[in-house]
Amino acid sequence: MARSRETKIELTAYDDLFETDQSREEAALSKIRDIPIAEIDEFPDHPFKVLMDEDMEQLVDSIKRSGVMTPATVRLKEDGRYELISGHRRKKACELAGLETLKCEVKELTRDEAIIVMVESNLQRSAILPSEKAFAYKMRLEAMNRQGQRSDLTSVPVAQKSENKTSREKLGELVGESQDQIRRYIRLTELVPEILQMVDERQIAFRPAVEISYLTEGQQYTLLEAIVTDQIPF
Repeated sequence: MARSRETKIELTAYDDLFETDQSREEAALSKIRDIPIAEIDEFPDHPFKVLMDEDMEQLVDSIKRSGVMTPATVRLKEDGRYELISGHRRKKACELAGLETLKCEVKELTRDEAIIVMVESNLQRSAILPSEKAFAYKMRLEAMNRQGQRSDLTSVPVAQKSENKTSREKLGELVGESQDQIRRYIRLTELVPEILQMVDERQIAFRPAVEISYLTEGQQYTLLEAIVTDQIPF
Protein backbone atom coordinates (compact mmCIF):
# COMPACT_ATOMS: atom_id res chain seq x y z
CA MET A 1 0.00 0.00 0.00
CA ALA A 2 2.84 2.39 0.91
CA ARG A 3 4.63 1.75 -2.41
CA SER A 4 1.42 2.37 -4.39
CA ARG A 5 0.84 5.62 -2.54
CA GLU A 6 4.41 6.84 -3.27
CA THR A 7 4.08 6.06 -7.00
CA LYS A 8 0.80 7.96 -7.20
CA ILE A 9 2.35 11.03 -5.56
CA GLU A 10 5.28 11.05 -8.02
CA LEU A 11 2.97 10.80 -11.05
CA THR A 12 0.70 13.54 -9.78
CA ALA A 13 3.66 15.85 -9.14
CA TYR A 14 4.95 15.27 -12.70
CA ASP A 15 1.51 15.99 -14.20
CA ASP A 16 1.18 19.16 -12.16
CA LEU A 17 4.60 20.32 -13.34
CA PHE A 18 3.69 19.68 -17.00
CA GLU A 19 0.43 21.61 -16.64
CA THR A 20 2.26 24.49 -14.98
CA ASP A 21 4.77 24.80 -17.85
CA GLN A 22 1.96 24.76 -20.41
CA SER A 23 -0.05 27.36 -18.52
CA ARG A 24 3.01 29.58 -18.30
CA GLU A 25 3.49 29.47 -22.08
CA GLU A 26 -0.17 30.34 -22.62
CA ALA A 27 0.06 33.17 -20.08
CA ALA A 28 3.13 34.60 -21.83
CA LEU A 29 1.38 34.58 -25.20
CA SER A 30 -1.73 36.20 -23.75
CA LYS A 31 0.35 39.14 -22.53
CA ILE A 32 1.28 40.18 -26.09
CA ARG A 33 -1.51 42.33 -27.47
CA ASP A 34 -2.28 45.37 -29.59
CA ILE A 35 -2.83 48.31 -27.25
CA PRO A 36 -4.27 51.68 -28.33
CA ILE A 37 -1.43 54.20 -28.45
CA ALA A 38 -3.72 56.73 -26.74
CA GLU A 39 -3.69 54.49 -23.63
CA ILE A 40 0.12 54.31 -23.39
CA ASP A 41 1.96 56.90 -21.28
CA GLU A 42 5.63 57.80 -21.64
CA PHE A 43 8.08 56.56 -19.02
CA PRO A 44 8.62 59.31 -16.38
CA ASP A 45 11.94 61.14 -16.82
CA HIS A 46 12.87 58.92 -19.75
CA PRO A 47 16.53 59.83 -20.41
CA PHE A 48 16.76 58.65 -24.02
CA LYS A 49 15.79 60.94 -26.89
CA VAL A 50 13.63 59.87 -29.85
CA LEU A 51 15.30 61.50 -32.85
CA MET A 52 13.56 62.33 -36.10
CA ASP A 53 16.42 61.13 -38.29
CA GLU A 54 17.03 58.79 -41.21
CA ASP A 55 16.80 55.74 -38.96
CA MET A 56 13.33 56.84 -37.87
CA GLU A 57 12.25 57.26 -41.50
CA GLN A 58 13.42 53.72 -42.24
CA LEU A 59 11.60 52.38 -39.18
CA VAL A 60 8.38 54.10 -40.25
CA ASP A 61 8.67 52.58 -43.74
CA SER A 62 9.33 49.13 -42.25
CA ILE A 63 6.29 49.36 -39.97
CA LYS A 64 4.10 50.46 -42.87
CA ARG A 65 5.20 47.38 -44.82
CA SER A 66 5.40 44.70 -42.15
CA GLY A 67 4.05 46.11 -38.91
CA VAL A 68 5.92 46.02 -35.58
CA MET A 69 8.11 42.91 -35.57
CA THR A 70 9.35 43.15 -31.98
CA PRO A 71 6.72 44.05 -29.36
CA ALA A 72 7.29 47.04 -27.12
CA THR A 73 7.28 46.46 -23.37
CA VAL A 74 4.71 48.08 -21.10
CA ARG A 75 3.38 47.66 -17.60
CA LEU A 76 -0.16 48.18 -16.36
CA LYS A 77 -0.54 51.22 -14.11
CA GLU A 78 -2.87 51.54 -11.14
CA ASP A 79 -5.17 53.85 -13.10
CA GLY A 80 -5.69 51.21 -15.81
CA ARG A 81 -3.46 52.92 -18.37
CA TYR A 82 -0.13 51.54 -19.60
CA GLU A 83 3.40 52.82 -19.07
CA LEU A 84 5.91 52.39 -21.88
CA ILE A 85 9.15 50.77 -20.69
CA SER A 86 10.92 49.97 -23.95
CA GLY A 87 9.90 50.75 -27.52
CA HIS A 88 9.71 54.55 -27.54
CA ARG A 89 11.05 54.72 -31.11
CA ARG A 90 8.59 52.04 -32.23
CA LYS A 91 5.72 53.93 -30.61
CA LYS A 92 6.68 57.17 -32.35
CA ALA A 93 7.13 55.35 -35.66
CA CYS A 94 3.66 53.84 -35.35
CA GLU A 95 2.21 57.31 -34.76
CA LEU A 96 4.03 58.64 -37.84
CA ALA A 97 2.81 55.65 -39.85
CA GLY A 98 -0.77 56.50 -38.92
CA LEU A 99 -1.37 53.44 -36.74
CA GLU A 100 -3.63 53.64 -33.70
CA THR A 101 -2.27 50.61 -31.83
CA LEU A 102 1.13 49.29 -30.78
CA LYS A 103 2.01 45.62 -30.35
CA CYS A 104 3.14 45.27 -26.73
CA GLU A 105 4.16 42.70 -24.16
CA VAL A 106 2.57 43.50 -20.82
CA LYS A 107 4.86 42.73 -17.87
CA GLU A 108 4.23 42.85 -14.15
CA LEU A 109 7.05 45.05 -12.87
CA THR A 110 7.65 47.28 -9.88
CA ARG A 111 8.83 50.86 -10.43
CA ASP A 112 12.48 49.93 -9.83
CA GLU A 113 12.26 46.79 -11.96
CA ALA A 114 10.78 48.89 -14.75
CA ILE A 115 13.64 51.39 -14.49
CA ILE A 116 16.22 48.62 -14.76
CA VAL A 117 14.54 47.08 -17.80
CA MET A 118 14.13 50.49 -19.44
CA VAL A 119 17.79 51.40 -19.01
CA GLU A 120 19.16 48.03 -20.06
CA SER A 121 17.01 47.85 -23.19
CA ASN A 122 17.96 51.37 -24.33
CA LEU A 123 21.67 50.92 -23.67
CA GLN A 124 21.65 48.47 -26.60
CA ARG A 125 21.38 51.42 -29.00
CA SER A 126 24.33 51.94 -31.34
CA ALA A 127 24.62 55.67 -30.62
CA ILE A 128 24.01 57.12 -27.16
CA LEU A 129 24.56 60.74 -26.13
CA PRO A 130 26.60 61.53 -22.99
CA SER A 131 23.53 63.09 -21.35
CA GLU A 132 21.51 59.94 -22.04
CA LYS A 133 24.13 57.73 -20.41
CA ALA A 134 24.43 60.16 -17.50
CA PHE A 135 20.77 60.12 -16.50
CA ALA A 136 20.31 56.45 -17.39
CA TYR A 137 23.20 55.38 -15.17
CA LYS A 138 21.93 57.57 -12.33
CA MET A 139 18.39 56.16 -12.55
CA ARG A 140 19.76 52.61 -12.70
CA LEU A 141 21.97 53.04 -9.65
CA GLU A 142 19.22 54.74 -7.64
CA ALA A 143 16.92 51.81 -8.43
CA MET A 144 19.62 49.37 -7.30
CA ASN A 145 20.05 51.36 -4.11
CA ARG A 146 16.33 51.22 -3.33
CA GLN A 147 16.49 47.47 -3.83
CA GLY A 148 18.98 47.27 -0.95
CA GLN A 149 22.29 47.44 -2.80
CA ARG A 150 25.09 49.96 -2.20
CA SER A 151 25.24 52.92 -4.52
CA ASP A 152 28.01 55.58 -4.35
CA LEU A 153 26.68 58.14 -6.81
CA THR A 154 28.44 61.48 -7.11
CA SER A 155 29.59 62.28 -3.62
CA VAL A 156 33.30 61.47 -4.00
CA PRO A 157 35.77 62.32 -6.78
CA VAL A 158 37.73 59.09 -6.34
CA ALA A 159 36.26 55.59 -6.29
CA GLN A 160 36.13 54.11 -2.80
CA LYS A 161 37.76 50.78 -2.05
CA SER A 162 35.56 48.08 -0.57
CA GLU A 163 35.68 44.35 -0.06
CA ASN A 164 32.13 44.17 -1.41
CA LYS A 165 31.30 45.37 -4.89
CA THR A 166 29.39 48.61 -5.06
CA SER A 167 26.42 49.07 -7.35
CA ARG A 168 28.63 51.26 -9.49
CA GLU A 169 31.08 48.39 -9.96
CA LYS A 170 28.26 45.97 -10.80
CA LEU A 171 26.77 48.37 -13.32
CA GLY A 172 30.20 48.96 -14.81
CA GLU A 173 30.61 45.24 -15.40
CA LEU A 174 27.22 45.10 -17.12
CA VAL A 175 27.87 48.00 -19.50
CA GLY A 176 31.62 47.60 -19.98
CA GLU A 177 32.66 50.75 -18.09
CA SER A 178 34.92 51.23 -15.07
CA GLN A 179 33.26 52.41 -11.87
CA ASP A 180 35.17 55.68 -12.18
CA GLN A 181 33.73 56.20 -15.65
CA ILE A 182 30.24 55.48 -14.32
CA ARG A 183 30.84 58.14 -11.67
CA ARG A 184 32.06 60.63 -14.29
CA TYR A 185 28.97 60.14 -16.42
CA ILE A 186 26.68 60.65 -13.44
CA ARG A 187 28.53 63.88 -12.60
CA LEU A 188 27.22 65.26 -15.92
CA THR A 189 23.71 65.32 -14.42
CA GLU A 190 24.96 68.19 -12.23
CA LEU A 191 25.55 70.40 -15.27
CA VAL A 192 23.13 73.16 -16.23
CA PRO A 193 21.10 72.20 -19.33
CA GLU A 194 22.90 74.61 -21.66
CA ILE A 195 26.34 73.21 -20.85
CA LEU A 196 25.09 69.62 -20.98
CA GLN A 197 23.75 70.27 -24.46
CA MET A 198 27.17 71.56 -25.49
CA VAL A 199 28.65 68.27 -24.26
CA ASP A 200 26.17 66.32 -26.39
CA GLU A 201 27.06 68.49 -29.37
CA ARG A 202 30.80 67.94 -28.70
CA GLN A 203 31.46 71.61 -28.15
CA ILE A 204 32.84 70.72 -24.72
CA ALA A 205 34.93 67.59 -24.19
CA PHE A 206 33.87 64.95 -21.70
CA ARG A 207 36.63 65.32 -19.07
CA PRO A 208 36.45 69.16 -18.84
CA ALA A 209 32.66 68.81 -18.54
CA VAL A 210 33.10 66.52 -15.54
CA GLU A 211 35.30 69.13 -13.86
CA ILE A 212 32.76 71.88 -14.63
CA SER A 213 30.06 69.79 -12.91
CA TYR A 214 31.69 70.53 -9.54
CA LEU A 215 30.99 74.26 -9.96
CA THR A 216 27.84 75.81 -8.51
CA GLU A 217 24.97 76.66 -10.83
CA GLY A 218 25.88 80.34 -10.72
CA GLN A 219 29.52 79.62 -11.51
CA GLN A 220 28.50 77.41 -14.41
CA TYR A 221 26.38 80.17 -15.95
CA THR A 222 29.23 82.64 -15.51
CA LEU A 223 31.53 80.18 -17.28
CA LEU A 224 28.91 79.63 -19.98
CA GLU A 225 28.76 83.35 -20.68
CA ALA A 226 32.54 83.42 -21.01
CA ILE A 227 32.47 80.45 -23.39
CA VAL A 228 29.78 82.01 -25.55
CA THR A 229 31.71 85.28 -25.83
CA ASP A 230 34.86 83.31 -26.80
CA GLN A 231 36.71 84.28 -23.68
CA ILE A 232 37.40 80.65 -22.89
CA PRO A 233 38.08 78.13 -25.69
CA PHE A 234 37.06 74.47 -25.39
